Amino acid sequence: MYIPSFNKITDQQEAITFMQRYSFATIITTINSVPEATHLPFLVKRANDRIYLLSHFAKANPQSKEIVDNSSLVIFTEPHAYISPKNYEKEENVPTWNYIAVHAYGKAVIIDDEDKKAELLQHTIEFYDAGYLQQWEKLDAHYKSKMMKGITAFEIEVTDLQAKKKLSQNRTETERENIINSLDQSNDTNEKEIAAYMAKLKSEPNL
Repeated sequence: MYIPSFNKITDQQEAITFMQRYSFATIITTINSVPEATHLPFLVKRANDRIYLLSHFAKANPQSKEIVDNSSLVIFTEPHAYISPKNYEKEENVPTWNYIAVHAYGKAVIIDDEDKKAELLQHTIEFYDAGYLQQWEKLDAHYKSKMMKGITAFEIEVTDLQAKKKLSQNRTETERENIINSLDQSNDTNEKEIAAYMAKLKSEPNL
């Protein structure tokens, strides 16, 4: 991912926190030199200074058979906002887009062990819908086993993490304030979130 130095997220924990917040991500691999993508919910974990991504495919998905021994790219991105030139101090300016994105690279390992697969599903439910966990635990064991046979669970150890926040860092303080105020007044959730990220950025040393 192209990342100018002033847009680079250098704090690894900041990138992890972003991935955990916007954890419905896109995994990309290649099949016969053709890019393939699937949109999946991920668990993002940090252990012993390493980052792990866990999720599962539907077993019928051809991509589930191609992730072993191949590099995967998982893209985490969510809030974004159009930035109008009306926010700038000079007329000679063009529109742009503000956004945050994290690209995580690594090779997947299939989770075949039924107990570990069940544990992954339990953790996934706890993260995304804790209220459903009690219902899941009451389901018939045969039914749950059948469901688990229909998925391919996997874990990726991240070997390269590229994180970018394009939040008008190269603009003047007045222009950034104009953008924050404009986006914060919007009814669009994405724009409000970008405004909040930009406001938070003001307290960081580089600005």
